[in-house]
Amino acid sequence: MINKTSNAAETHDRLGLKYEVARKAIHLSSLSIVVIYCHISRDFALMLLLPLFLGFFLVDILKNFFPPVTAWYHRNFGAMLREHELIGGKPHLNGATCITMSALLLVLFFPKIIAITAFSMVAISDTVAAIVGKIYGRHRFGEKSIEGSAAFLISALIVAAMVPNLDIRAGIVMAVTATVIEAFVIRIGWFKVDDNLTIPLLSASTGWVTYLLFLPLQIEALSFCR
Repeated sequence: MINKTSNAAETHDRLGLKYEVARKAIHLSSLSIVVIYCHISRDFALMLLLPLFLGFFLVDILKNFFPPVTAWYHRNFGAMLREHELIGGKPHLNGATCITMSALLLVLFFPKIIAITAFSMVAISDTVAAIVGKIYGRHRFGEKSIEGSAAFLISALIVAAMVPNLDIRAGIVMAVTATVIEAFVIRIGWFKVDDNLTIPLLSASTGWVTYLLFLPLQIEALSFCR
């Protein structure tokens, strides 16, 4: 979601609606990972995701530590970068790296249906929350808006209801977890943890725990996307 307001580096949202939409359109395109994963095995998915992640990660390393690459990156993508992504001196990972990392970790550590649900929530609900927050966000709390968070929750619940073989009770737990995580910025010292990582990984964790504790007889169905 948007509405960054708290730190000096994030005292305002520099992106206009046009560039926010463009940024989120790219974000939404990551749903192709979900579509592909529905039709391939876990091992094949890992074979595809690992080099994809490493490619984005290499670009991040180069742009953080090699000025010519930094200049090229800002020249070509600067219009879609947030304030903290333009500030030098503090290495950070871009959204593409974080989203592919989260996909890789979801496939590696969680059953297929849990992974698909969590990744769909961050791709769809984060996009919906960003646009709604940008246009209608009036009631702020921290760095976010009530309108954006409400949009996130509603869209996440819709995602949960549409994923095959997912028990809706676990889906509700995942949707609420994702909404809460998205609403608050997590920092470790000066480093801001990207919500492309925290939203899917923490929502997947609570969903998986829900199955382990309350729905153990349904765990087998989590391996099939149909």
